[in-house]
Amino acid sequence: MKTNHSHLLLVDGMALLFRSFYATAPSGHFMFNSQGIPTNAIHGFVKHLLAAVRTIQPTHVVCCWDMGSTTFRTEMFPAYKANRGEPPLELVPQFDLVKEVVAALEIPNIGVMGAEADDCIGTLTKQYESELPISILTGDRDLFQLLSERVTVYLLGKGIGNYDVYTLERFQQEKGILPHQLADVKALMGDASDNYPGVRGIGEKTALKLIQQYGSIEGIVENMHRLTKAQQQKISEHLDMLDLSRKLAKIYCDIPIALRLEEARWNVDENKIRHALQMLELSGFARNNG
Repeated sequence: MKTNHSHLLLVDGMALLFRSFYATAPSGHFMFNSQGIPTNAIHGFVKHLLAAVRTIQPTHVVCCWDMGSTTFRTEMFPAYKANRGEPPLELVPQFDLVKEVVAALEIPNIGVMGAEADDCIGTLTKQYESELPISILTGDRDLFQLLSERVTVYLLGKGIGNYDVYTLERFQQEKGILPHQLADVKALMGDASDNYPGVRGIGEKTALKLIQQYGSIEGIVENMHRLTKAQQQKISEHLDMLDLSRKLAKIYCDIPIALRLEEARWNVDENKIRHALQMLELSGFARNNG
């Protein structure tokens, strides 16, 4: 029997870890444990995680991860994310260690080979949103695709514990589209950080306007005669890329994940947190950040 107060927090682990790493990396302030593994990103990660739990007050927490750089998206389009360099050397050994910290806090680590964290978050959202409200903690606006009456997205702001909170209502007011239409908008405008082009010469404003008017890529193609000559030319030249870009932009919500909600129950007290941090030689953490 579920109480009405249940609330699931889905954490985009990579977003927290990368942000935490780059927040301290410029100062060269890496902090090492006795094995010589840098721990700066993990320190930041734990601070972000605990701050979010304090703010959002979930009853259940799950942390989702990317698993390597080859996914079904790179198979579709080898240039996908190919513009991103290798992660910094000091960050690499923290990938495994941070998962140990998460496990020590009794939070399930979820990652599926060939899929991205976004797809795991999408799948868990679709599995559980009818049972309980869901909050998603991320730095990635692509996850706005998952917004609904029951799903809220907390975008990481500057510093720790600051969020730009998006509800379905706010998204619809600002963008004038439904969340699932975001993939069509992204297909038109492309995404420089994920390295797919969309339609050259169509930016976010025009993309939003076209999807508001015609509903989808198909709707635009059917109404091609109503577009300006320049738009007709740009879009007809890029039809294949449009279809592919939408497949790359879309979050897939049918990844095989076996998770029982009960495994994600958050019942961690101060002692468990302290023990987890000591075990991983992050004991200075509690003293410095009480």
